[in-house]
Amino acid sequence: MAKKKISYRDTISEIEETIASIENGALDVDELSDKVKRVSELLVICKDKLHNTEKEVEKILNEMDE
Repeated sequence: MAKKKISYRDTISEIEETIASIENGALDVDELSDKVKRVSELLVICKDKLHNTEKEVEKILNEMDE
């Protein structure tokens, strides 16, 4: 099964919602480790998206200089 692509904005929103739930005490202990794991996965997705975007922008700028 193919993974659904998630946008950067949606990724950040999910991270923020999870952090808010943790800060408000809305998560129960049984959910906490799963949520922390999910946030770590989302952070990897964000890092990859930012890295790829940086590469694309650099490429475009280099092409403009040629």
